[in-house]
Amino acid sequence: MNPIFDPYSTFQMELGECIKKMREAKGLSQKEVALACKMDTANYSRIESGKTDPAFSSVVKIANAMDVELIDLFQADQILKDINSFDKSLAEKLSLIEQLDKKDKIAFHAVLDAFIGKKKLKDALSNVLSDVK
Repeated sequence: MNPIFDPYSTFQMELGECIKKMREAKGLSQKEVALACKMDTANYSRIESGKTDPAFSSVVKIANAMDVELIDLFQADQILKDINSFDKSLAEKLSLIEQLDKKDKIAFHAVLDAFIGKKKLKDALSNVLSDVK
């Protein structure tokens, strides 16, 4: 094997980076994922850093701990790039919202309702203050 370019170690590093990006996108700590996998935190850290070759069963456990499909760990860069909805049109955003599972839709709508409620309250208070003047 060419010591300068080892495609296997490159893949190992990319998998670790994808796992790390997915974990961070999910807002999880290394410790949380490691505990959910029943894995030593140091070993999990070595997987993320590409310093160890994870067994397939470990990768499956990591995917389950993060509540993602196994393939998502290998495509995290593309998936997370697609998630950023700031640059998407309103129709694209609505389509993404419709793809959420029921629990996530309820959470999304609760956050949206909170922002709308805040805006309405702010407008109402502004109107009251302008009437007082």
